[in-house]
Amino acid sequence: MQRLLSRVSVWVVFLSGVCFSNGVHLLKWLYLCGMFLWIFLGYFLLLMLVSSLVSRRSGGEQGDAFFLGNRRSPWWIVSIGMVGASVSGVSFVSVPGMVRALDFTYMQTVLGFFFGYVVIAKVLLPLYYRLNLTSVYGYLGERFGRVSHRTGASFFLLSKLIGAAVRLYVVVFILQYLVFEQYGIPMWITAAGLVLMMWLYTYRTGMKTIVWTDTLQTVCMLAALILIVWQLIRLLGFGVDDLPAIVRRSGHARIFEFSDWHSRQYFWKQFLSGVFIPIVMTGLDQDMMQKNLSCRTLRESQRNMYVYGLAFIPVNLLLLVLGALLLVYAGQAGIALPDSGDQILPMMASAYLGHAVAVLFSLGIVAAALSSADSALTALTTSFVIDILHVDQSRERHAKRVRMISHAGITLVFLLIIILFGALNNTSAIDAVYTIVSYTYGPLLGLYAYGLLTHRAVRDRLVPFIAFMSPVLCYLLSLWSAHCWGYVFGYELLMLNGLLTFFGLWITSPHHAGRPKKAKTTC
Repeated sequence: MQRLLSRVSVWVVFLSGVCFSNGVHLLKWLYLCGMFLWIFLGYFLLLMLVSSLVSRRSGGEQGDAFFLGNRRSPWWIVSIGMVGASVSGVSFVSVPGMVRALDFTYMQTVLGFFFGYVVIAKVLLPLYYRLNLTSVYGYLGERFGRVSHRTGASFFLLSKLIGAAVRLYVVVFILQYLVFEQYGIPMWITAAGLVLMMWLYTYRTGMKTIVWTDTLQTVCMLAALILIVWQLIRLLGFGVDDLPAIVRRSGHARIFEFSDWHSRQYFWKQFLSGVFIPIVMTGLDQDMMQKNLSCRTLRESQRNMYVYGLAFIPVNLLLLVLGALLLVYAGQAGIALPDSGDQILPMMASAYLGHAVAVLFSLGIVAAALSSADSALTALTTSFVIDILHVDQSRERHAKRVRMISHAGITLVFLLIIILFGALNNTSAIDAVYTIVSYTYGPLLGLYAYGLLTHRAVRDRLVPFIAFMSPVLCYLLSLWSAHCWGYVFGYELLMLNGLLTFFGLWITSPHHAGRPKKAKTTC
C-alpha cells in the first residue's frame, strides 16, 4: 500500500526540477499560475450563472426540482453530462497512465461496459419508472422491508463518499502543487475552495442545475482532451491521419489478452467485470440513476443510456491514445518519466508541452472532477433525506429545511474525507476506486439480484449482517486464493461479493416462498 500523497510528491519534485532546470523564470511561472486562477474564476462564475438561470426557470427551490429536475431533463443533455460524471478527474489522469504498464487492455473492460448499460436500460430503468421512485433504494423497501432499504442506502452512502473523495483528492493535490502552492495557500484551503464551489451552485436546485452544469463541464473536459491530443501530434511532427501509426510505434497498442488466465488483464476477467461494473456503479447508484430518472419518460431515459454507453467507448479510447502519445513524445525527447503512471500526464502537461496544454490540462481535470463530485453531493443528499431520514416531502417548508441542512452537512463530511483520506491501492488511483467499489457495491448487487431473480422473502433484520460479512469473506477468500493458488482477483471481486450476498440471503430466508407484502415507503 502506498499513500497517494507520496506519489504526487514525486512528480512535484520532477515538475519543479524540470521547470527551473530549463530556465523557467519564477516571475513567468507565477504569471502562469495567475492565468490559471483567472480561468478558474471565470469558469466558476459561468457555473454560477447557469445555476441562477436554472433556479429562475424552475420557479424556486422545490424538492422535485432538487431531486429529479421536475422530470423535464432533455435526454441528450443528460447523456452528455453523464459522460463527464463517469470520466472523473482520476480517469483523466489515470487512464493515460495505464498505457505504459497495461497497454490498451483497459478497453476490454470498457467494451463490457456497454452490455452492462443495456442491462440497465432493459431491466432496471423499467422497474424504477414503474415504481415511480425518487431514490432507487426505495425498491429494496418495496421488495424486502425498511431495514433492507436503509442497508442498501447506507452502502451507497459509504461507497459514494469514499469514491467521490478519492476522485477529488487526486485533483486537489495536482492543483495544489501546480498552482496554489506557489502562493503559499495550504492544501485544505484548496480542497475547501473546490467543495465550496460545488455547494454554491448545487444547494438551491440540485439535479435541475447538475444536468446542465455537467453538460458544460463535459464539453470543457472533452475539448481539453482533444486539444491536448492535437498539440502532441503537432509536437511529434505528424498529422491526424498518422495517429494509428504513432500508437503502434509506442509499442503499447495491445488490446486483447487471451494467453494467461492468471493475469488480471485476461480478456474474460476484464470483459465480464466490465459488464457488472456499470450495473452497480450506474444502475444501482443513486448518483447516476438520479440523472436518468429526471428524463421525461422511460423511453427517453433508455435512449439516453444507449447513447451514453456508446459514447463512453471512444472517450476512453482517446484517453488511452493520449497515454500512447505521451510515451512516444517522452521517448523522442529523452524525457525521464516518473515511476507512477498517475504522474505522467500532470508532469508532461505542466513542464514539457507548453503553457496552453498546462492550462487545458488544469481546466480539463477541474471540469471532470466537478462533473463527478457535484452530482455525487446531490445524490448523497437525496439518499440521506429520502432513504435514511424518510422525510415527508408533502411538508414543503420542513422538507426544504432538512434538505438544505443535510446538503451542507454532507458537503462538510465530504471535505473532511478529502483532507483526511489515507491510503490508496498501490496501483493507479482509478484501480483503487474500482477495488473499493468491488467491496462496497457487491452487497447491493447481491440484494438486487436476489430481489429480481427470485420470489423468496428475506429476514429483514439479518440483511445488514449479511451485507457486512460478504465483503469480509470476499477479502479473506482473495487473500487465500493468492497465497494457495497464486490467483490474484481483479475487478471480478465485485461478482464474487454479490454472489456471497445472494447466497447469504438465500440460506437465511424464511422457509415459505413468495413475495412479502409491500413495505410502506416515502419514495
